[in-house]
Parts: sequence; C-alpha cells; structure tokens
Amino acid sequence: MKLQPVRPEGLNVFTAYGEGYVDVNAARYSHGIVVLPERVIENWTTANAGSLSLADFEFLAALDAEIVLLGTGARLRFPGAELLQPFMRARKGIEAMDNHAACRAYNVLAGDGRKVAAALILDRS
Repeated sequence: MKLQPVRPEGLNVFTAYGEGYVDVNAARYSHGIVVLPERVIENWTTANAGSLSLADFEFLAALDAEIVLLGTGARLRFPGAELLQPFMRARKGIEAMDNHAACRAYNVLAGDGRKVAAALILDRS
C-alpha cells in the first residue's frame, strides 16, 4: 500500500509498505530497520518477533525517542515482560503492533513533531 503523507521537510516518513518491505522516503528496505525522524538505522536485528533479545530492547530504549513503535511483522506479537525492562528503567514508552499499523502511527506522530522511532521486523511472517 502506498501512503501519501504530508511530509514535513527533512523528516523520514514511510511512503509505502507491503509484505516483507517498507519504503522510507521512497527508498525500499527489506530487513529489520529502525526509523527516526532524522535518521534510519538499517539491519538493527536479525531476529524475528519470537527471538528478540534483551540486547535488542536495550538498543531501542537507548534511542533518542519518547516512544518506540515495535512492528512485529505481518501480525501483532507481544514481547515478554522481561524484555520490556529497559524501557521501564529509561521511562520510555513502547507499543507493539503489526508493521502496517506501526508505519501509519509513526507518520502521524513524526508529523506532529513527536520524538518517535519505528523498529520493524521485516520477516514476512
């Protein structure tokens, strides 16, 4: 699906998504990715939603973001409570959702000037 957001100048936004890929500013990605308004981090993890590690969550909690939208693939999968500890310590929010919802929510929050990150698992599952 193509998205037609009003793109704030210089900010990263999702411009399309589909099974196993997302486009950020019309550039296609098919591996795990973290998108922040000012930067893109490619290949942030090789894990799938069921094998994310504490280190993956520590990395995400250390980002300069108030909230992280965790895209868990084609369907929603909730991370275990033990993995959320880095966010509790950092006093930051994390929301798990499917990738399509994460892309849409990210665009709205980034467009509103929020410090948001979208961390997506693109494993086609």
